Amino acid sequence: MLKKTFIIITVLLTVSCTGVGVSALSADEISAVSAVLYYPDGDEVLFEKNSRESRSMASTTKMMTSLLALEKCTPHLETRITGGMVNVEGTSSGLRENDIITLRDLVYCMMLESGNDAANAVALTLSDSFESFALLMNKRAEEIGMKDTSFVTPSGLDADDHYTTAYDMALLAAECIRNREFVHISTQKKHTVYFGESEKTVTLYNHNKLLQSYEGCTGIKTGFTKKSGRCLVSSAERNGVTLVAVTLYASDDWNDHEKMLDYGFERIKNLKADTSFPICSVCVTGGTENSVGIESDELTLHVTDDSKNIERKIYLNKFLYAPVAKGEIIGFAEYVQGEKIIGRTLLRADRTIEKKREEKFSDRLKSLVDRW
Repeated sequence: MLKKTFIIITVLLTVSCTGVGVSALSADEISAVSAVLYYPDGDEVLFEKNSRESRSMASTTKMMTSLLALEKCTPHLETRITGGMVNVEGTSSGLRENDIITLRDLVYCMMLESGNDAANAVALTLSDSFESFALLMNKRAEEIGMKDTSFVTPSGLDADDHYTTAYDMALLAAECIRNREFVHISTQKKHTVYFGESEKTVTLYNHNKLLQSYEGCTGIKTGFTKKSGRCLVSSAERNGVTLVAVTLYASDDWNDHEKMLDYGFERIKNLKADTSFPICSVCVTGGTENSVGIESDELTLHVTDDSKNIERKIYLNKFLYAPVAKGEIIGFAEYVQGEKIIGRTLLRADRTIEKKREEKFSDRLKSLVDRW
């Protein structure tokens, strides 16, 4: 069990990434009015174009509505569709009044077919009005750090004071892909919805072409209105690196995203961390040995600069009480680049140290008699 006090050892590691430098991505190469490429694990913007400019975001809004549906309620909860839910313009997932459907399937309807009816159904299931649901949306946005966003509608239909920025949508996407259920749903190319005990079924098809055309794509959401233009939020994962791309009001969004994601994956280098600790050990009290060495698992670091100094901070227990088991956690190490922690690994005892056997009085007396 880890103590609350540690010995802290800081080591400066100099690392170099070899390879051809990556050419900068020009804003002129991206058709979108606003765009951003975001690296969530490093909290780093790799590319941006008017990323803090306020714009409407169409059906990418449904990312927030879907996230709330998956976070706030049991996904298997069934709801009965009302006339007020389906009385909406724009895209529809085929819901009809008195249909019975689960919240999870409503999320499928939003994320695959972009159903405005499904977004309304979620809003009126989780709240008593669209206005009160917008309060939930904005509260969650504030928690995520979306400082320049205002939600009014659950579907993304245009409304006064319904706006965001490309950067804020990247933060939302990063939060969404931390939810495993959200990722599972947004990566499905099709899904069949069953309505309660009725015989009605509807097959939904995902409109995100990147799921088929871009290696490692993990979602997320398309959107379009005349005011918003074509909007797209995407995520992709390769070699343990996850990136998020956002475009608002784009004429060539599919190519925009492929360009940005390719650029990001070329920029991020994979480095094998130094996980050797030959000069480090921890004192052991009451053991057959006075100290124990440390070991850790291999660790891959992701850095975005061609060469950069990395600090390794080692946090170790000041001492341990015997017995100590091989593999027992005795500390951890952090790898820090600038002000960012880019990696962390647990430190474990490299061998077993048994508790020192206490010599009985009769044994000591016999030893004295034998020597005499």
